[in-house]
Amino acid sequence: MPPRPSLLSPPSPPLSLLPLSRTPLWIPSSFRLPTKTPFDSSSRRFRPVSLPVFSSGAPVVAEAAIGSRGVEEEEVEGSKFLEVGYISTTHGIRGELRVVSSTDFPELRFFKPGRRWLRTRILGKEIISEVELTGGRSHPGKKCWIISFSGIDTVDKAKQMVGSTLLVSEEDRPELEEGEFYTHDLVGMKVVLKETGRLVGTVINVFNYGADDLLEVMPESSKPDLSYHGSHVWVPFVEAIVPDVDMDKREMRITPPRGLLELNLRSDVGSKKERRQLEWKEKKKSQRRLIAAKKKLIEMDQKHLLEGLRFGDKAQKSWLAKQIAEIDFKLLQRAMESSSIPHDRHNLSEFIDANSAVLLKNTMRLSHKYLMRNESEGRNDSNYELHEQGLQLLLDSKAAIILVVNNKDILERGFETDNVCVGRHEPMVNRFEELLLDCKRFLKVEEQVISIPLVIVCPDHEIQLYKDCLSDNEYFGIVNQKVWFLEERKLPIISTSTDQKRNKILLKSPWEILQAPTGCGGLLSLLTSHKVVDDLNEMGIEYVQVCSLDDRSTIGHPLFVGFVSSHGADAGIKFMEGNKGNDEFDLIFSMRFINSISKQFDKLQFCAVPERHVHVEQVENEWITVHPDKPNSYHLHCSIYSAFNGCPLDSICIMHVMG
Repeated sequence: MPPRPSLLSPPSPPLSLLPLSRTPLWIPSSFRLPTKTPFDSSSRRFRPVSLPVFSSGAPVVAEAAIGSRGVEEEEVEGSKFLEVGYISTTHGIRGELRVVSSTDFPELRFFKPGRRWLRTRILGKEIISEVELTGGRSHPGKKCWIISFSGIDTVDKAKQMVGSTLLVSEEDRPELEEGEFYTHDLVGMKVVLKETGRLVGTVINVFNYGADDLLEVMPESSKPDLSYHGSHVWVPFVEAIVPDVDMDKREMRITPPRGLLELNLRSDVGSKKERRQLEWKEKKKSQRRLIAAKKKLIEMDQKHLLEGLRFGDKAQKSWLAKQIAEIDFKLLQRAMESSSIPHDRHNLSEFIDANSAVLLKNTMRLSHKYLMRNESEGRNDSNYELHEQGLQLLLDSKAAIILVVNNKDILERGFETDNVCVGRHEPMVNRFEELLLDCKRFLKVEEQVISIPLVIVCPDHEIQLYKDCLSDNEYFGIVNQKVWFLEERKLPIISTSTDQKRNKILLKSPWEILQAPTGCGGLLSLLTSHKVVDDLNEMGIEYVQVCSLDDRSTIGHPLFVGFVSSHGADAGIKFMEGNKGNDEFDLIFSMRFINSISKQFDKLQFCAVPERHVHVEQVENEWITVHPDKPNSYHLHCSIYSAFNGCPLDSICIMHVMG
């Protein structure tokens, strides 16, 4: 059985996001992947670690505090086991082995001699056998441990153990501090409302998808008007919502926010036959996409991505299949072709300077103070008619707004993005609120409904923050049916082509493709694939503002919309003095131009940004982890300004904002 490099963090499955908690929450929608994160309930701090992702019919659970989910606990010879690591390869010539840890207690598990167990798959059957650990030590410079077993003193004997999972008896698990829990102890607990004592349901799984653990609760089918078949309730395992956990009574008392429990219950489900037919159609559609994607990978000589479909458990193979099926091959091929041609990255200032002779004719200059005041000096003001023209377009729902949350901008402000929490992103959420409040002020509709379509594009783990913000503020008066949340477009990371004839797509594990955001240039592909362009056309939209979430952006400003409209331009650029580069932008495109450029991906220009990435490779049928000491890969990036390649210069106008 090929070894599995679980020192690399496992992939997160597809998500259906919960829009009510202020914490970023993750809800799986199609399959169940065991996850593991130690959890300190007093400080609510998380330390993400590696985890086992192979399941077994034996009663084996991941050894971790809150965050890991156990598999079915059937008795095996009267004992239960905990996974603590897996054996990845041999070490040296004396029968030593390297083990990749999946435990929070590596010194205890790998240093202290004593009984251990190995789980091995032979001819499709899992066998658990007892071994004697004689000692161990950490591997200097490697994220693994070196161990030795009694009776294993040659390389040949050691090779027979490679790929096995190392287990300990559940009776040997360390005592946790107050407020900490082993997650599999939570499974099966009753969930009741603290205020009324009403039974909500039973915990059947625990997952971690970002900052918090989620309890999957199967509700009691006590309401005849609701069908609970296949339904579940997701409850964030945070102190504000789950204040009391009584292990003795096997009961937890919750104080959920209004609407949380009803969120996933469907009162409009059809018959069982209809549901099965729908599921069958979706399954067939997914299979067709996967078959087409596999053929494309073979054509591109990237068939190494398919190796993970040959082994591993069902969840791992399903996750890899989903990633493969979702690759935008048209955009990927364009990115690889474009990035192979040397060129400078787009720079707005240089673009304006180089084409000033033409662009100067369609340039307006004004102060930032004047712009934000949003007032003209009556009909004698030269901008009065432009302001009124833009205001009418906005009030008539002829303009839409696309707001892009840029990860790089967050990082430059000092906010981490791996473990998202409200505190770290609070300034960005506050800025989001300010933009929408300013939009209402610009439109002078503080107490009225806004029917402007709004599209928010951001990393998947941040979507919940902005959903919560809109929900908490009653969508700022925006019609919620006209709000889209889209996860930013990503493309695979490719290797540098040194001695190779091709750029190879890199893998984080045999079942996870290394990917990175394409930059805002991938926005048009994203809008097209999600049918947003079609929806905007059906709504009669004439102009679309696309801007980044930063300190100087303004959305829905009548003067900017009116200025672009009055020139009949296909593209309008708001250029702020002191612009920090391509990560800050405020643009308006006509729908005519968006319809055109969305069919011309060859106009987009990508840059291959050198980066260093840890990845796995298969060498002589063994998966190894590569730790490069210099850039070994390319991140394919496309600036939003590359869209101007498809726009004539005389159809571009510029609003130059000073001060």
